[in-house]
Amino acid sequence: MDQPPYRDVTVGDLLTRLARALPDRDALVYGERPRFTFGALEREARTVARGLMALGVEPGERVVLWATNVPEWVVLQFALAKVGAILVTANTSLRARDIEYVLRQSEAATLITIRGFRDVDYVGELAAIGVPRRAGDGPNPSPRDSARDEKAASSGGIATLGRQIFVGDEPPPDFVPYADLRLMAGRVSEAELDARGRGIGADDVINMQYTSGTTGFPKGVMLSSRNIVNNGEALGSVLGFTPADRLCLCVPLFHCFGCVIGVLGAFSHGACLCPIEAFDAKRVLETIHRERCTALYGVPTMFIAELEYPAFAAYDLTSLRTGVMAGALCPEPLMRRVMNEMHMPEVTIAYGMTESSPGITMTPRDSSVAQRSQTVGPVLPELEVKIVDPATGVERTAGERGELCCRGYNVMKGYYNDPDATRAAIDAHGWLHTGDEATRDPDGYFRITGRIKDIIIRGGENVAPKEIEDRLREHEAVADAYVYGVEDAFFGEAVAAAVRLKPDAANEGAGREGTRCEVPRPEELIAWCASALAKFKVPRYVRFVSEFPMTASGKIQKYKLREEHQRLLSLKSEV
Repeated sequence: MDQPPYRDVTVGDLLTRLARALPDRDALVYGERPRFTFGALEREARTVARGLMALGVEPGERVVLWATNVPEWVVLQFALAKVGAILVTANTSLRARDIEYVLRQSEAATLITIRGFRDVDYVGELAAIGVPRRAGDGPNPSPRDSARDEKAASSGGIATLGRQIFVGDEPPPDFVPYADLRLMAGRVSEAELDARGRGIGADDVINMQYTSGTTGFPKGVMLSSRNIVNNGEALGSVLGFTPADRLCLCVPLFHCFGCVIGVLGAFSHGACLCPIEAFDAKRVLETIHRERCTALYGVPTMFIAELEYPAFAAYDLTSLRTGVMAGALCPEPLMRRVMNEMHMPEVTIAYGMTESSPGITMTPRDSSVAQRSQTVGPVLPELEVKIVDPATGVERTAGERGELCCRGYNVMKGYYNDPDATRAAIDAHGWLHTGDEATRDPDGYFRITGRIKDIIIRGGENVAPKEIEDRLREHEAVADAYVYGVEDAFFGEAVAAAVRLKPDAANEGAGREGTRCEVPRPEELIAWCASALAKFKVPRYVRFVSEFPMTASGKIQKYKLREEHQRLLSLKSEV
């Protein structure tokens, strides 16, 4: 019998193969909610897929999914793939203007959403932009609805949006209840669904994700089944996944970290998913303890929150062995704590971007602590990576800094409706230009030294923030730090740092081990940097923050740190 791992298949066929090979193995577990085996998940996805066909969802249609990690999210990832629709993932932190941009730019025909998340009322945000249209109207509604549609258009209604589906209890007016998809499924036969599936190829666009918007307007990254299934399989192979593994998934599904490295990385190897609907350190620890998870994903800030949870010691994490830390490099002290206190000796570091599906490099499970905390590992199998001079394109040698470029099956199909941006990102020879500055060690491990656009130019000297961030993180009182440039009349830019102190330092109290850190003053941290760094790299400014602004996928928004610091400096100069 065909057994996992699987690659070079469509997202829809991946689940079908798992249902045949591992029908009774756990596939999707959500605490006390109903559990799905692979066989049951395949049946549910096919039922919902038939309901979507009955509702009129067509191949190639863009379907925006705006929801947290609810169980329906994973079902829809496969159901939409089975009907050939393109899943457009929406960040859970979006507001009215942002979701309007995604709906318009993607030319979405269908929207699927929940009531809201945290302090954002999704239904209210949608109403502000003239959504919903009445269920079943389609892009060209009947004359009887013209007055309503004129009102919607004047308030920003989305012309292409023909239907809205609501996941949850008490759906608002003009939304199709998600539960109704099961009732509608009876209108479409299994044979009709199979016929639709036979027309879907592994190289067809099946997923669109909008870049996180840390700078500029987000762009819709078009990804195929081959892009994301093969990349998930490659990352899962590095982790050593088998059907015996159980992954606690607390990163958002709307991001590649969740729906590719998470869902497809696990499922391509037959491993079980134990998702968390929205990150919460307690729920993560409870899930690992209850489900005996063997793997855990997260960004460094998530691991810090878990380790700092007051009742951390009450949970049994000994079932863990591996996982992925991504989004930012992990400082060595944190890496050691994750490996030892969280029982994850095989934790890995992965590097990539949405445009590369996302994985490009990954540290092997037996890498040294130094390699896991200072590098992002070697290139994944079947991919090419080179470091080039960003100005001339000339390839750099080992140890020289330049822009990291990647070529292979993982490179996106392009940006939706943006050929100019696509040409700027992917050159004529198929190389994806990441915009990340990096070096290659003689042993083939890559080091990310910063974003090319994040480079601080101080008096003609190029300053990479990472080296300074690493130095600050070595201080016993510092939990995390991010460095950026602010305007300076003499040097053009001055080096500035935002620092979050460890709880025991910030509270001037005892830590978990009974230790005590004195609260440093900004000038002390500046002196700490000066004792190890060249003078032009030493921060001129250090300010303390309780948290860092970040996207829902865990990426630090340095431009917000820069803007806030610039504002504070302006206010100070006016006094």
